[in-house]
Amino acid sequence: MAPKWRELADRLAERIKSGEWEPGRQLPHIRELVDAGEGSKTTVHRAYQALEAEGLVVSSRGHGTVVREHAPLKRLGIARYDKAKWRDGDEVAFVADRVASGRAYSRNDQTQTVKRVVAPSRVAEAYGVPEGSEVYARARLVKEGRQPTHTLTSYYLPRHVEGTRIVDPAPGPAGRGGGFKVLYDAGYEIDHMREELFARVPAPDEADLLQLAPGEWVVELHRTTYTADGTIVEFAMGIHAASRFAWSYDFKVPDSAGDQKTEEGGPSAE
Repeated sequence: MAPKWRELADRLAERIKSGEWEPGRQLPHIRELVDAGEGSKTTVHRAYQALEAEGLVVSSRGHGTVVREHAPLKRLGIARYDKAKWRDGDEVAFVADRVASGRAYSRNDQTQTVKRVVAPSRVAEAYGVPEGSEVYARARLVKEGRQPTHTLTSYYLPRHVEGTRIVDPAPGPAGRGGGFKVLYDAGYEIDHMREELFARVPAPDEADLLQLAPGEWVVELHRTTYTADGTIVEFAMGIHAASRFAWSYDFKVPDSAGDQKTEEGGPSAE
């Protein structure tokens, strides 16, 4: 049986999702729900926390808790890595998501730390280096306003990034265009990448860092970035608050059978 705060949160969420409570509407004050027999002050408060973690409401001093005006952030797939954004412009990947979602953003929404560390086993496996090898870890925490949305830690082999802005410990993004632009300037142009997604329950420290309500899940992302000759120049692992994103992919549908016919001397596109 679900705890009382979860049952209350689900009932309130249904009123929001059905449209009964429209964007901008203020939810009842906690005391009103307590007096109406919905539970203790702690129960109602935890229910409101869950609604905020799920992206349905936002709370602020002086305004109480109101239904959010917008949907979860679009987490773009292919389009967020468009070279025109970071090579020819100055957008970093998380900014592309904000622009696509029609949301305001600031470079201060991303903080980072850079350290040289022993490669975690998954990182060593991805790069094909021995256990105990050292890599650079560039860890970011990204927020929308005061609310964290996700973490992302990129791991690099020292020979690819030493002497570049990627290993500069100063806070903030690695300059205009971010890490991809730094790699490009160092002679490592990104050609393709692979992303893998895993939904799971967060570890306690992840739930604390992302300010998740009890019961909230996360999506773990693994990203492997390659140059045209197959060299891996970045392996990244991120933890996303599942309810704060809507994952969006737009891509050309492959036709491997057609490609094979062309290679064998069949009809070509010309």
